[in-house]
Amino acid sequence: MAEATGFAEFATSRHGALFRYAYLLTSDRGLAEDLVQEALVKTYVGWHRLRDPNNAEAYTRRAITTTAIGWWRRKSWRAERPYDDVPDQPVGADDATARVWLWRELQKLPPRQRAALVLRYYEDLTEPQTAEILGCSVGTVKSQVSDALKKLRARLGSDVVLKAGITE
Repeated sequence: MAEATGFAEFATSRHGALFRYAYLLTSDRGLAEDLVQEALVKTYVGWHRLRDPNNAEAYTRRAITTTAIGWWRRKSWRAERPYDDVPDQPVGADDATARVWLWRELQKLPPRQRAALVLRYYEDLTEPQTAEILGCSVGTVKSQVSDALKKLRARLGSDVVLKAGITE
């Protein structure tokens, strides 16, 4: 009974942060909620295996990440998504437009690169924390972030990426 209470407290207190992370990965509220629910089910099933309940959030974030990557692979979420209002160039764009452009380009990145950027720059985690959640080495995190930033700079230009507050 104490395990169920501990899990319920965790799920209630961290739901908002977990949802925000899932939303940043998917950019879809419905899919983000589905991801959080799926990850919480996995966390609940594995709750008795957690030696330290303080690691529950990292465990759940990793479940969100791996579940999302699996969904992207199976459902071909990498397909192009049409937009009505895409200008030819973001040159001279104001900060809000630059952020919209950046957000759209972020959605085109491969899942692991997107996850690494979201964890590092939106969730403000350190490289070791990001590596733990993604289940990889710190070096892999650095290369994923570097590759993602190169792609964003090539598509948007360095000035747009800098305006959005993302730097290596």
